Amino acid sequence: MSDPLILTLSGPDRTGIVHAVTGVLATHDGNITDAAQFNDASTGQFFMRVQFDLPAAGADAVREALAQLADGMGLHWRIHRAQARMRTVLLVSRLGHCLNDLLFRHKTQALPLDIRAVISNHRDFYQLAASYDIPFHHIPVSAATKAQAEARMLEIVAQEEAELVVLARYMQVLSDAACKALAGRAINIHHSFLPSFKGARPYHQAHDRGVKIIGATAHYVTADLDEGPIIEQDIARVDHACDPEQLTHIGRDVECAVLARALTWHAQHRVLLNGHKTVVFR
Repeated sequence: MSDPLILTLSGPDRTGIVHAVTGVLATHDGNITDAAQFNDASTGQFFMRVQFDLPAAGADAVREALAQLADGMGLHWRIHRAQARMRTVLLVSRLGHCLNDLLFRHKTQALPLDIRAVISNHRDFYQLAASYDIPFHHIPVSAATKAQAEARMLEIVAQEEAELVVLARYMQVLSDAACKALAGRAINIHHSFLPSFKGARPYHQAHDRGVKIIGATAHYVTADLDEGPIIEQDIARVDHACDPEQLTHIGRDVECAVLARALTWHAQHRVLLNGHKTVVFR
């Protein structure tokens, strides 16, 4: 048997897609171990994720059969190795809670990621990255050097053959060109107050307004700032007794958990884009 494989596909909904896909796999002795599907009635789109085992000799034949099926039905499809760890580059500025959490999870193999490098516009966390034996790249960013800094960042991403770029509290707005270059493979995390409480000290702003819930959002990066397709969100309830520092600590814990889940689902090919939304097969 070959390594377990994952098939993802999407396209216009129509009768017989599931039957056709499972038929192709069965014809080539594929054994389905996990499957999920979703029909979006509001858009008429169909989404499917199938994990399966296959005799090694049958991989090329299955790919050819699926290509013919997808072409005939107007479907977008990809096959991935289920056990492959996704090559990843992390971006960070001066808030290190998400970076620290991801590096520890990576070290303990709690994430399906292969973290290849850390890039930062500050030097604050070079020792942290070194303690995990992860290369650290310091790329200062200013208004005058932004284009060159982004070019260097994309060069490192290409050198590492990174399939995923994580803005782990990277406090720089990516240009439209960078967003386009990383479309569908860059994920950001931020507090869920947005679009309220923009700018500095959001938890202090929230405290002043007496909020009762705080949370975090993980989403794909697009040229529309903090408005990309949402992958995961969560909240924690708070009350009048919480001061801004406590709100900050609670919020950062939620950010870490939300980001880890979003990255795991993305790396396991459980997230499919559905226009401005996502379908997440958990």
